[in-house]
Amino acid sequence: MSDILFHYYRVNPTTWFYLASLLSLALFFKFNRLWSMRNADLLGLILLAPGLLAVEYGGFKASADVEAIGFGWLFVVTGILLVRMLVDSTMVRRPMLEPNLTTGGLVFLGASLLVFLLANVITRPPQREDVAGAAAADRLRSGEGSVDTDQLARLGPGYPLLFLLPQVSTQQLFGDTVDDANAAPGAPGRRVIHETTARVMAIACQLAIVAGMVIVGWRHFENVRLGIAAAVLYLLLPYTAMMTGRVDHALPGALVLWAVASYRLPILAGVFVGLAIGTIYYPVFLLPLWCSFYWERGVRRFALGVAAALGVLVVALRLTSPDTAVFLGQLRQMFGWIFPNEVSLEGFWALPAHDPVYRLPVLALFVAMMATFAIWPAPKNLGMLLSCSAAVLLGSQFWKAHDGGLFMAWYLPVLLLVIFRPNLENRVAMLVLEPDWSSRRRAGTRAA
Repeated sequence: MSDILFHYYRVNPTTWFYLASLLSLALFFKFNRLWSMRNADLLGLILLAPGLLAVEYGGFKASADVEAIGFGWLFVVTGILLVRMLVDSTMVRRPMLEPNLTTGGLVFLGASLLVFLLANVITRPPQREDVAGAAAADRLRSGEGSVDTDQLARLGPGYPLLFLLPQVSTQQLFGDTVDDANAAPGAPGRRVIHETTARVMAIACQLAIVAGMVIVGWRHFENVRLGIAAAVLYLLLPYTAMMTGRVDHALPGALVLWAVASYRLPILAGVFVGLAIGTIYYPVFLLPLWCSFYWERGVRRFALGVAAALGVLVVALRLTSPDTAVFLGQLRQMFGWIFPNEVSLEGFWALPAHDPVYRLPVLALFVAMMATFAIWPAPKNLGMLLSCSAAVLLGSQFWKAHDGGLFMAWYLPVLLLVIFRPNLENRVAMLVLEPDWSSRRRAGTRAA
């Protein structure tokens, strides 16, 4: 950007936290209703940033104490947001609290923020450790490498090819420490291909998130201004500025968001949920909730969409695997076939002050919460589907073995829609979905 804008310098994440927090308060804080839930939600979102900054500071200084404080802060705020999502379905009175800026001003601000964030993705070169996966991908594809039986434990469950993409660090807390590109592993031509793929996917995911929130506001909230407001607040958050180039953060969030946007087409919603499951595995815990939402109408179409998406990903994985052994190993990683005590821990549960044995009861509580959503609340409307989906993705952060608490893009788009949503009690599957072919055929037979 300095080549285009005279004397332009990237804003430090800490400075951006101060500026973005003040701007968010100016745009969305309801000064005439100080004790409104909107104000409490806004403060909760702002409070995520100090924990994120503390984690990065502790990692840079190799200070386990500072990292522990940062992760603890994130878990407390995440827990508050989780409780907020669980009680959202009981809040039947939802007054219209629109932003403090006109629609045209919000569009201009959102477009400007998006341009600057995506420009950082394009101009920021990956670091040495970020492009290390490119060489592994080339060796695996050419058959020179062997099956990494420890890959699932080190990287976690998810689509294997996703972990081979470089990470583009768009903002750093401690200045520019980018390594020389020539020192990166792998052939220069192949490295450029992997970097370009990562940039294009990151940009596409961020565009999909912004467009998805606007479309949900327009089509399902019947108020496009609310969707634009949610998108602008997402772009303002310090987390978004720091993790714009992380495909593994943004891609699952974009897929779940578009599943919500297409909820009136169960087979398409199932495709998006299936792609999210195959990409990072953790959205598999959304299945009881979404099947319960479609149970009265559309559950078979939704299940067909999920199965079709997973089948396509498995076929693609087989086509990119040099032999059967590699394919089976990557298939195991895609579906997360590993015991919780065999995972290589990173982040909160790897710190010396935290005993990883307590991760198991947290996981048990999460599974109980997930199973509860299959029967409660019933029947579910679109508002409940949004809040409970956000609750599941929030809850997965507490027991995630690899940097749990930092993957905020998984839940932020849906959570922001919950914050801005109107009353959606009439958006239930029985009322908004068309009967499937078999139901229409049985109805025709009875009529005849």
